[in-house]
Amino acid sequence: MIRGVHAMFYSSEAKELREFLRDKLGFSATDTGDGWLIFDAPKTEIGCHPTDHDNSPPSGTHDISFYCDDLNTATQALKERGVRIVGEPKDVGYGRAVRLEVPGGFTLELYEPRYKQPQ
Repeated sequence: MIRGVHAMFYSSEAKELREFLRDKLGFSATDTGDGWLIFDAPKTEIGCHPTDHDNSPPSGTHDISFYCDDLNTATQALKERGVRIVGEPKDVGYGRAVRLEVPGGFTLELYEPRYKQPQ
């Protein structure tokens, strides 16, 4: 019945964000016309988090993060491609994470999971 997930980013710099995802993060894409790229995303997981703890976002909030096998290696490779890494790697409970600055004035999380991932 359900065979995939379609995630979206809204950006004031959509063209530049598409180029970032393609050129900096290396996602392959299909151009559906006029430079509108639909990306072939890597493996996907979905988590559902409670909102009953300090500093939790409000109910209905959603977030997209990227994960990798080795945060140090990934951040070094991204820096070499010109990606600005915001802050130093930090322990976020479920793993170690940094933020990537992306076109449109926002950041995305990149993390190295501490948990055993589903197959």
